[in-house]
Amino acid sequence: MFCPKCGSILLPKKEGSKKVLICSCGYKTSNVEQSRITETVAKDNKEIDVVEKGKLETLPKTNAKCEKCGHNTAYYWLVQTRAGDEPETKFLRCEKCEHTWRDYN
Repeated sequence: MFCPKCGSILLPKKEGSKKVLICSCGYKTSNVEQSRITETVAKDNKEIDVVEKGKLETLPKTNAKCEKCGHNTAYYWLVQTRAGDEPETKFLRCEKCEHTWRDYN
């Protein structure tokens, strides 16, 4: 919610057993129940995709030489591992020996 006086964001605060919304300009609400304040904590949850053997058949293939066994075909998938303005990272997995590596190009 925003302050009707100055337009700033109202912050929740406890005053005794009551919860109120206050602003830096001095405005204070008295009826917090109707404003539906919820307190949430944002966490930086990062998920890692694990590609299992059964899922490999659905991935696209490309011509890429495996550095481990020398096979010339690999499955690939793209993951945004860096900031949004950076290009995604291409992961490759050898069709023959299942060796996995990254291609940063």
